[in-house]
Amino acid sequence: MQNETIPQVENYKRFVGKETVERVQHKAGKLEDLHVAHVNSTYYGGGVAELLGALTLLMNDVGIKTGWRVIQGSPDYFSVTKKLHNALQGGEINLTPLKKRIYENVVYENTIRNHLDHDRVIIHDPQPLPMISHYEKRGPWIWRCHLDLTDPNQEVWEYLSQFINEYDAMIVSLEEYKQDIPVPQTHFMPALNPFSIKNRRLSGEEMDDRLDYYDIPTDLPIVTQVSRFDRWKDPEGVIEAFKMAQEEIDATLVLLGSIATDDPEGQKVYQSLLDSREERIIILAKEDTALVNALQTRSAVVLQKSIREGFGLTVTEAMWKGTPVIGGNVGGIKHQIQDGENGYLVSSHEEAAEKIVTLIEDPDLREEMGHKARESVRDGYLMIRLLEQYLDLLDNFETSYSYRE
Repeated sequence: MQNETIPQVENYKRFVGKETVERVQHKAGKLEDLHVAHVNSTYYGGGVAELLGALTLLMNDVGIKTGWRVIQGSPDYFSVTKKLHNALQGGEINLTPLKKRIYENVVYENTIRNHLDHDRVIIHDPQPLPMISHYEKRGPWIWRCHLDLTDPNQEVWEYLSQFINEYDAMIVSLEEYKQDIPVPQTHFMPALNPFSIKNRRLSGEEMDDRLDYYDIPTDLPIVTQVSRFDRWKDPEGVIEAFKMAQEEIDATLVLLGSIATDDPEGQKVYQSLLDSREERIIILAKEDTALVNALQTRSAVVLQKSIREGFGLTVTEAMWKGTPVIGGNVGGIKHQIQDGENGYLVSSHEEAAEKIVTLIEDPDLREEMGHKARESVRDGYLMIRLLEQYLDLLDNFETSYSYRE
C-alpha cells in the first residue's frame, strides 16, 4: 500500500491540474536513464533537508534514479562550516589556514566514503562544496546555494570560488543572488510538499493533541515563529516585538525551533533565549512536524522576522495553512509576501508589533489575508514546480557529456 505521505506527481492534479502533471511526466520520461545524486550536510533541521526529503522521492517517482547523500563531520568541521555559512550571508570570519585545513580535510574524507559516479551530481550549500575536486566527473556537477548572497564576505567568496568555478552550473534561490563568476547560473525558489505531515490538513483532534501535549494554551490568540535557532532568524527581535504588542493585546507567543546537526550554534542560541520564558512566552526546541502544522494552522499570526533569509520555507508553510505571515523585508520572504495583501513585510521591532496588533484585532482581515496567502502558494510554490525546474536543467546538459583531462 502506498504511504499517503510519500509524494507522487499524480497527487498534484488536485492542485495544479492534469495538464501540468502530464507535462512534467513527459519531461521526466526523456531523462529516465539518468542516475542523480544530491549531497548536503544533514537529514533534518532547516529548509534544505525539508526540500531534499520530498524532492528526491518525487524524482524517483517520475522514474529518475535519485539518491541523497549526507556528509559526516566532526564538531570542529561543522563549527567552521557554520562560520562559512554566516560569512556568505555577510558575517565576519577569521579565515585561518587551520580552519581551511579542517574544512578541506573532512570533505576529502567524505569523498573516500561516497562514490559519486552519477550522471548528475547536485551539491547543496558550502559544507560539501570542495567534493568536486576529488572526483573524475562522469557528467555535470551543479552547486545549489540556498543562502542569501546579497553581500557575501569577499574573503570567503574568493576562497570558495576556487571550488565553485569547477562546477558546470550554479543554482541560487533568487535572481539577485547571482554572482559575477564564469559558471552559468540560474535561480530556483524552493517549494513545499503539501502531502507531508507538516503540511497536510490535520483534524481538529490531531491538532488539539499536539498543543495539549506541549501545554500550549489556546485561550488567547497564538503568535508563532517556527525556525532554526539562529541569530539570522532574529528570535530576540521576535520576543521584543511581542512584548511591545502585549501592551495593547492579550496573546501567547510560541517560539518553536529545531537544532540542526550541522549547526553548532543552535544550542547556544536556544540556551540564550530561555531566560525570556514567561507564562505567555513559550520557547521549545522540538522535532515534531505535527506540532509545527498545528501551530501554523491554529495561530492567529505567524512571524518570520529574519535579518537574512535565503528563501524562508517556514513562510511558505504557514501561508499554505491560510495563516497571515509577518516577515522580515529581506531575501526570499519579500518574494513570497505581497505587503498588505497576503501578509506584511516589516523592518523593525516596532513595525512587527504594530502588525501583530492589527491582525489580532481584525479576524476578518486575518481570514482574507490567509486565503490569499494559501492561493499564492498553490499558484507558485508547490514541489511539482521545483521538480519541473530541475528536469529542465538536467535536460539542458547534453545527454552525452565527456570531459577532457
